[in-house]
Amino acid sequence: MSDAICRHLLIGGRVQGVGFRMNTLLQANQLGVHGWVRNLPDDRVEVLAWGERQAMDQFIEWCRRGPLHARVDAVEIFDGTSDPKLNGFVVR
Repeated sequence: MSDAICRHLLIGGRVQGVGFRMNTLLQANQLGVHGWVRNLPDDRVEVLAWGERQAMDQFIEWCRRGPLHARVDAVEIFDGTSDPKLNGFVVR
């Protein structure tokens, strides 16, 4: 990945119990983004994702909306560090 970037996202709102993680997985696979997604105890969703800049821009834009029944109120975005041992995208 020549123009690859990695981002750590913390997503708040109504994002648990609405299929957010599974839809994030589907979106990542569609865009060729690697990483993981998981629920946090404070009702947010955490994502670590990396991929080509254009795919990541589309992925982050999707995370700002989420799936149909979600309501995203906030997305905090930080630079992340990719895990070369993890290929593909997983739900944790």
